[in-house]
Amino acid sequence: MYYLPEFGSAPILMNELASFLSLKGHEIEVVTTIPRPPHHKNFRGRIYQKELENGFKIKRFRTNFTVHHIGRLIAWSIYTGFSILNLLAVKKGDVLLLRLPPLQLGVTGFFAKKLRGAKILLSVQDIHPDLSIESGLLKKSWAIDLAKRFEKGMYRYSDEIVVISEGFKQNLKEKDVNSDKIKVIPNWVDTNVLKPLPKNNPLSQKLSLDKKFIVMYSGTISLSSYLSLEKVLEAAHALKNDAELSFIFVGEGLKKPDLVQKAKYLELDNVIFLPFQPYEDLPFLLAASDVLLVPLDKEKTQLSVPSKLYNYIAAGRPILGLTDSTSEVARIIKDANCGLCSEPEDVNQIVENILEMKNSPENCERFGKNARKHCIEFYSKDKVLQMYERSIVSL
Repeated sequence: MYYLPEFGSAPILMNELASFLSLKGHEIEVVTTIPRPPHHKNFRGRIYQKELENGFKIKRFRTNFTVHHIGRLIAWSIYTGFSILNLLAVKKGDVLLLRLPPLQLGVTGFFAKKLRGAKILLSVQDIHPDLSIESGLLKKSWAIDLAKRFEKGMYRYSDEIVVISEGFKQNLKEKDVNSDKIKVIPNWVDTNVLKPLPKNNPLSQKLSLDKKFIVMYSGTISLSSYLSLEKVLEAAHALKNDAELSFIFVGEGLKKPDLVQKAKYLELDNVIFLPFQPYEDLPFLLAASDVLLVPLDKEKTQLSVPSKLYNYIAAGRPILGLTDSTSEVARIIKDANCGLCSEPEDVNQIVENILEMKNSPENCERFGKNARKHCIEFYSKDKVLQMYERSIVSL
């Protein structure tokens, strides 16, 4: 749905996958959208644009530009419509990699299979419609029932389903999805780009982050993490008299204005909001932190594994997971021994864990080293992309 030059994990990951497969000799075509503001300036007045980059085609179709959830639903549907139109260019034997969400892409997969005999590889990044239901976006019983029926049908006609965690696999198995077609392939990270760097670096100096203990969140401020980030602000309020401590929120999103408003209401001088930083600055930004936050609201802890987690552990920084103890995020942090976890609604526990990390630099150093080691072993780009290529070749 979103692709470079837009910022975010999906554009970066999909560009790396397309580039890798193209270099391996596969004929690759990316079907995406006209970038949203502020990256839309070179595409003004365009409904459609075709590009050639790194040996593969990129087809861009225009959708509406909005962050409101109703507007996003419309944008997803417009994109799905154009992706169905693009089936005119699909040949028999092609493989369609459908990265979900949006769930509507299941319609594209259905027609691709029935009309073109294409093979369908689903990449499930979040469990929908479950996440939409828990977020309150789907409320009507008839709409929920329809979405669940649609989801089951989509899984049934797919040739292979890639999920990013064992927890996701279990979710699908409980929905009677054939386990033989489910494969666990995690998201990946370029460990040559995202790597441990000194805290005292040009970007941390520029942003005045080099002199304090920094608790940082970097990513989209969305419905799936907003309530947990609210609790972080309450923790910041409890720690407002600690002059050595600062909370940094880097990113944009639907719920950012609400978070900024709450910080103003609480009169938090120890909280700073920054816009997304250029991708090339991300290693230095993460290096400026002492603790990195991975928040997931309680009802959503089994339905999502934020890709920022992989970036964080690649940077070799301690992680504070705000997540249910049974979640996949908690399991990864525990397996890697790279940080601590707090229940997402427990402000006191969040405060205690932040102070424990702040007062134990030797533990933080150990957490950071463990994180980096775990990332190289399980989530490095070359290893994971080869798994994707094997799946595509097998289809």
